[in-house]
Amino acid sequence: MEFAMEARAIAKEIRMSPRKVRLVADQIRGRSVNEAISVLQFSKKAAAIPMGKTLRSAVANAREKADLEGDSVDIDELVISRIFVDEGRVLKRWRAGAMGRATPRRRRTSHITVVVSTEEN
Repeated sequence: MEFAMEARAIAKEIRMSPRKVRLVADQIRGRSVNEAISVLQFSKKAAAIPMGKTLRSAVANAREKADLEGDSVDIDELVISRIFVDEGRVLKRWRAGAMGRATPRRRRTSHITVVVSTEEN
């Protein structure tokens, strides 16, 4: 019985709102890696750039893990088994407001986690 191999990559402190990044994550969840890369390549969303970097890092981690185990992995066999976006720290900034007051601005950050695994037959 052959077990599915898993590899993951985490990108932390991405300077985008988690709500915006989750829209891109929902587009590629459950897809094969090749299909997900092509979806991200033609996406107009700015979050597609860090999401693509994280996905390619997870694929590289899978290849490295397979080499260490004396095995080989084909990129065509890899699928995105889990992908999620967590909220990172919030940078608190201030901006000029009405009547000489200061109004707060919350600069949100995200943590992206991508887990790829081989398909189970």
